[in-house]
Amino acid sequence: MKIELTRDLDTCRALRRQVFIQEQNVSEAEEWDGLDATALHLLAWDGARPVGTARLLITGDSAKIGRVCVLRDMRGRGIGAQVMRAAIEVLRERGLRRAKLASQTHALAFYEKLGFVAYGPEYPDAGIPHRDMVLEL
Repeated sequence: MKIELTRDLDTCRALRRQVFIQEQNVSEAEEWDGLDATALHLLAWDGARPVGTARLLITGDSAKIGRVCVLRDMRGRGIGAQVMRAAIEVLRERGLRRAKLASQTHALAFYEKLGFVAYGPEYPDAGIPHRDMVLEL
């Protein structure tokens, strides 16, 4: 498994389209929020096949990790955790102090295992229950 920073937005967006728009029924208007051009993007590769991605939006001394996804047939292999650890390392290397994210509630335990702590109430985002989480870097 190789995970890298990338400028290949087309590949990242193709993965997100498959997972969020097609699989989870997120609307295109909500998925394509206009922030991709200013973000850092990670791609996970299984050989020559892209299988996962994440987006990092940096503001000041913190960043929001979002759009984290792994293709359905590749889940359960630890790829999501590898993508998240790579994202956290990128943020630490850049001297950031905290990472935030909005977790789908079914994924809270996944992010907690990586050190994130949930805060605030549950809320709907794209029709899916979420909670905010934070990790001090």
